[in-house]
Amino acid sequence: MKTYLDWSAYDTYGIGDAYSGIPATGGNYAKAVAVCMHSRDCRSTGKGVMCPSYRVTLDPAHTTEARVAAFKAALNGEFGDDPFTDPRLAQAMDLCVSCKGCKKECPSAVDMTLIKTEFLAQRHARKGAPLRTKLFANVPLWTFYRRKALRAAIAVRNRFAWVAKAAEKLLGIAAAKPLPQVSPHRFHLPDEGVGAGTNGSVYLFTDTFSTHFEPHVAQAALDILVKGGYRVLPVRPAANDAEPNRGLCCGRTYLTHGMVEEARREGKRTLAALKPAVDNKIPVIGLEPSCLLSLRDELYCLGLGAEVGELGKQLFLLEEFLVREQTQGRLALTFRHQERKSLLHGHCHQKAFGATKSLRKVLGWLPGFSFELIEATCCGMAGSFGLEAEHYQVSQAMAELSLLPAIRQSDPDTVIVANGFSCRHQIANGSGRKPVHVAVLLRDALDV
Repeated sequence: MKTYLDWSAYDTYGIGDAYSGIPATGGNYAKAVAVCMHSRDCRSTGKGVMCPSYRVTLDPAHTTEARVAAFKAALNGEFGDDPFTDPRLAQAMDLCVSCKGCKKECPSAVDMTLIKTEFLAQRHARKGAPLRTKLFANVPLWTFYRRKALRAAIAVRNRFAWVAKAAEKLLGIAAAKPLPQVSPHRFHLPDEGVGAGTNGSVYLFTDTFSTHFEPHVAQAALDILVKGGYRVLPVRPAANDAEPNRGLCCGRTYLTHGMVEEARREGKRTLAALKPAVDNKIPVIGLEPSCLLSLRDELYCLGLGAEVGELGKQLFLLEEFLVREQTQGRLALTFRHQERKSLLHGHCHQKAFGATKSLRKVLGWLPGFSFELIEATCCGMAGSFGLEAEHYQVSQAMAELSLLPAIRQSDPDTVIVANGFSCRHQIANGSGRKPVHVAVLLRDALDV
């Protein structure tokens, strides 16, 4: 069986008695599926993320364990000669939001996010990627090559209900959910960089969403880093890049939608662009959890070589970098005293990689500022999942489990902190409150 992702990390799985029931076909992909040991932690309804779809349906069919069972059946030939087009496999994966909760919270660390990506890639190879899939996955291209047209189309669609309903009928984009709007201005960092550099240099990797949709987040991060004494350098495509003027992309939107070759293209571009950072051991700062953590984790599955591991050592979310620098005595930021309260919502991938610790740490730097972590599963937006008509109700149900009620019950002056772009979109539309990225919160609290 030809696979589209690199599953060689599972090559030694299945040795000994710890793993059983490896499917007859699928090679290392089958081994990745078979790591499930049926602990049923995916049926948890207590603290944690996993499994969002089970939490809202309470149907065991929508658990990691059930999805594993479906893949085992498929790879054992029980779904026929072409299992990836079988509706039973599609039904099993339908409500998976690629939250990575199972990789963190399952004792066997089942990576259903990547298993789903491979499934979608196999399905697209046989049936072709649907138009809506291409529309959502290609946001990095639309924002560069069709920026004005995209902004105008979103504005019309959001303003006129009949257009939204037509888009739902034709494309399956939920009419009830407004689309995020492209900003009138994109974030731009001069080629020579900004800042004095008394504490050294860093690269600021701005993702598609902080570049084109919320450039104020990237600007806030730039302001903090410059104030901290760093020379902030832009990440530019390598000299031999086929698209030298287009910004870099982590490939997350492509991976989520099973467009692996497109994700590999973006991964190669980014890896080449960040070679100077790797060679000179210069930190690379990211702002969007799903973007930065995709570079740290999922470039491996694209088979791009050993350089991926070296790059991973230089990648930091903004708050991770700030905590590291403060711990090592290089950072001396001061903040105004503010008697304020905050609710913190961690992005699923932040939770999966233990990255909320740094977020809580930097919030603790603010004098008079108190915060509480919202114990919530996935917000339900999950990239484009909450924008898909057939998933809209489930998406809302995920948000209503604990996230939105906690926000509505809080004082109107309470600051809502959420680093995920999709999370902020879901919170704003579901509660009427305007959440902020930690970069904006810290920048606005600087004692200048």
